[in-house]
Amino acid sequence: MTEKMKITAVGQLAPEIALPNPSGQIVKLSSLRGKYVLIDFWAKWCGPCRAENPNVVRAYNRFKSKGFEVFGVSLDRNKQEWMQAIQEDGLVWTQVSDLQYFNSQAARDYNIQAIPFSILLDKDGKIIAKNLRGAALERKLEEVLGK
Repeated sequence: MTEKMKITAVGQLAPEIALPNPSGQIVKLSSLRGKYVLIDFWAKWCGPCRAENPNVVRAYNRFKSKGFEVFGVSLDRNKQEWMQAIQEDGLVWTQVSDLQYFNSQAARDYNIQAIPFSILLDKDGKIIAKNLRGAALERKLEEVLGK
């Protein structure tokens, strides 16, 4: 396992992400400690990401009252397109982006090679699962948060 891969291995503390939200305010991943958090790397131009968004919305709506949050990290380059996708897909959770595509600091820190890519964190910010999609995400959330 390379050093870059070890950074996002299950059991590791997730690296901090501090990027602007659509209003320009810097939001830190660590501000969500105490909750289970899905870090969701995505972009408007990514067809598979957009296809997965309804599953993330469903999981968010089902588990948010039990301490689940989503931290969306967009790899878009165009702010208007990013904002449009947030609205079209009903992504009501925290969204951040530096509009730097795969050169984003977060993408580099997490060694993102392709999207969609997601990481599930426990309440302490430790990585407990990666790339859970669809029903697999809901099953894992049931396991850690209860049905």
